[in-house]
Amino acid sequence: MNALRIYLIAAWTVLIVYTAFVIGRDGLGLLPIFFGDIAAGHWPGQFNADFLSMLALSALWTGWRNGWTPLGWVLAVMAFFLGGTFLMPYLLILLHREQGDMRRVLLGARA
Repeated sequence: MNALRIYLIAAWTVLIVYTAFVIGRDGLGLLPIFFGDIAAGHWPGQFNADFLSMLALSALWTGWRNGWTPLGWVLAVMAFFLGGTFLMPYLLILLHREQGDMRRVLLGARA
């Protein structure tokens, strides 16, 4: 479990630093580039479409895990729009709160 925690911390830190670098260089104009690549029908667009499906899956799991309560909806929206920037610390919090019990981390109230 410690290896997962270390990975989540390291990956989240790298993601935050890289995101800050890209925002500093290119600004916040992500959406036209993201969907433009999808519309162009080349490999960058395929990657973006795949990533979009992973964002949706993350959001669906997050909402489902929280029983689609109002908080669950808020967390699902955050998972969709923030991606790994949200999901990695969320999983760290769940790992801590559920004392490393992966069944409870994954299933929430259904465990």
